Amino acid sequence: MATDITFHSGSVSLTEREDILKQKGVTIWLTGLSASGKSTIACALEQHLLHMRKFSYRLDGDNIRFGLNRDLGFDEKSRNENIRRIGEVSRLFADAACITITAFISPYRADRAIAREIHEKAGLAFVEVFVDAPLNVVERRDPKGLYKKARAGEIKEFTGITAPYEPPEIPDIHIKTDECNVEEAVVMIVEYLNQQGYL
Repeated sequence: MATDITFHSGSVSLTEREDILKQKGVTIWLTGLSASGKSTIACALEQHLLHMRKFSYRLDGDNIRFGLNRDLGFDEKSRNENIRRIGEVSRLFADAACITITAFISPYRADRAIAREIHEKAGLAFVEVFVDAPLNVVERRDPKGLYKKARAGEIKEFTGITAPYEPPEIPDIHIKTDECNVEEAVVMIVEYLNQQGYL
């Protein structure tokens, strides 16, 4: 960890940002197996919020690995660091009063708990959304052909097949994508945000 550094507070407070933007900074953390529907829901939610004139931004697992996290692999240590970094980045966005939508498998409960703690220590809201679909359903969807490759042994450390996924025990929102469509999922999240006073 770096030494001889001092945190420099700005002159704009979170309260001032939220008052001007008429919304609360919050991170909506979508977690679930590959092909559960996280990215699809995240895209639709971002679009919906934009049309509501809300400042929102989507951070997607695959996209982040093209830039910020391109130095990370898929072993457990790399997955931990991947989620730690996104926890920090999403906190920064939320501190800018942005409704931040993250779509990451984030397979480990401990890593998701750290991401939540990063937000809570900063007085920022964190909403864990379990995008839930049974393994047989996501394997049938398999839009990228990853499950097929994992079953054939071509991909090591693949979540749900050769690496664990620890589902949230008490998610803030539980979306079963084998029982609802994308529009219904977006409505569930937006209704929750309204109930909590984030919008």
